[in-house]
Amino acid sequence: MDPATRLWHVTVTVAGDPQPLTATHDALQALHGEHPFIHSIRYDEDRVELQYWEEGEEVVDAASLALRLWNEHRGSAGLPPWKVVGLEVVERETFQARHQTATLSNSDAHPRRF
Repeated sequence: MDPATRLWHVTVTVAGDPQPLTATHDALQALHGEHPFIHSIRYDEDRVELQYWEEGEEVVDAASLALRLWNEHRGSAGLPPWKVVGLEVVERETFQARHQTATLSNSDAHPRRF
């Protein structure tokens, strides 16, 4: 990796009209085959959240690629015709600081379905 290139943690959320869960699941498996760096996929009938690592010199480089990811794989993976409704791009150090085992403050958050 070029010394000027940094790693960015990307979270992209897309949403739209509800789709059958099995069709969305199959499309997401195809997307993962085309883009194997995705490490987390959460989905429901009307939304998907993808998380992965991207390389880039600046945050704008990683964000630009992330904004195109869904549309560029829509046809080949059979993805629903949804739009990007959320994007987060953070540098590796920020992501790692958030996910240390010691919490920064008490939290009452519980995982839930979208």
